Amino acid sequence: MADLPPPKEDELAGTEQPFVQHLMELRDRLLYGIYGIVVAVALLAIWPGPDGLIDFIAHPIKMHMPPDAKLIAVGVFSPFIVPLKVLAMAGVLLALPWLMYQAWAFIAPGLYSHEKKFALPLIIFGSLLAYSGIAFVQLFVLERMFGFIQHFTPSSVAATPDISSYVEAILSLYIAFGLAFQVPIVVILLVRMGIVEISKLKSFRGYFIVLAFVVAAVVTPPDVLSQVSLAVPMIFLYEVGILGAAWFQKNAGKAEEEEGSEEGAEKGDKAN
Repeated sequence: MADLPPPKEDELAGTEQPFVQHLMELRDRLLYGIYGIVVAVALLAIWPGPDGLIDFIAHPIKMHMPPDAKLIAVGVFSPFIVPLKVLAMAGVLLALPWLMYQAWAFIAPGLYSHEKKFALPLIIFGSLLAYSGIAFVQLFVLERMFGFIQHFTPSSVAATPDISSYVEAILSLYIAFGLAFQVPIVVILLVRMGIVEISKLKSFRGYFIVLAFVVAAVVTPPDVLSQVSLAVPMIFLYEVGILGAAWFQKNAGKAEEEEGSEEGAEKGDKAN
């Protein structure tokens, strides 16, 4: 009877930590994240400052306003609250890679070596996708969306939007596009966790196209341009996610085989 190979040792065995220690680690990571946001807000307050940030985000709509027209502040506290809100929003975006790193540092001790190799690229890729979604809104969607809306404004109506409403509208678009651009990450994780197979994702393409337009209709303003601007990138990124999942699955298998062969070689050397 052939000798059975010795059971593979779990590299995470013996690394468990008490629940209280997990809570302390979570507290520290949250504090580090808050410190990062505070530093980012302080830097942005120095340059370009709240005025510079508001001028930047207001540029798309001012392109379609009458000459010398300005956004108005209807609320009593809007001139004070809105710049702080914009500054905080920009600080969180600037500190996003640092926040993602803190999340990575918290979960890394519970991952295997081959999982760590792929988790960090996913976090970096997710941050880049979020920035890409926000940049896509600022540089492409807003100007065309406001141009489409202003086209229907009667000539007897002066288009002078409220700054508070404007900031809330674009903030919702930033969040919607930033999350929608995470489609490849979601697809890769679903495949990596064994929840769904790549063949199923490919057969789901037609349904996802419909789903993308439904989501775009719900989370964007009621104009066709902004809805199409969100749905089309989601469909494209879904295909990117399928390709990325296939690549990760292939390389993860190789990494696990290499890790197993290295452990086998080490055990052989110890036996000799």
